[in-house]
Amino acid sequence: MNLRLPMFLMLCFTFSNALAAACDVYTHSQSDQVPVVEQHTCYTYEGVPSDAIDWSCSNENKDMMNTKKTKIAQCAGDYTAVCKATLTQEALANPHATAKVPGHAGAMLPSNSGVVTYHYAAEDLKQAKIDCEKDGGQWTWQSAQ
Repeated sequence: MNLRLPMFLMLCFTFSNALAAACDVYTHSQSDQVPVVEQHTCYTYEGVPSDAIDWSCSNENKDMMNTKKTKIAQCAGDYTAVCKATLTQEALANPHATAKVPGHAGAMLPSNSGVVTYHYAAEDLKQAKIDCEKDGGQWTWQSAQ
């Protein structure tokens, strides 16, 4: 049996997973009555395997927001602000769930794991900053605001 083809396919699969290490997200409200805080973000996980992002980057969404998520190699560098927060087990499914309950060890994730969310466009970046910091994240502006 020729092992070249299975080895080639395994390498391709591994390489494609390594490329999809970020999730590009576009959000639109389905109603004028529902305000949109985020419009374009991209997030990535640090300290965990690159395929950990697969579940949270699916396009399953039952909110009042129309969200399109696309797995990409890395987030673009032309962001306005960035939020860095602790990665929790909940954040593996929802990148907004980053707060830790005091005294609770949480999931068995590496201590150096984190979620980094890049903000490109939003109706209200100040509210996105409040949400980031309220959940224990660190907010940084890319340029003077």
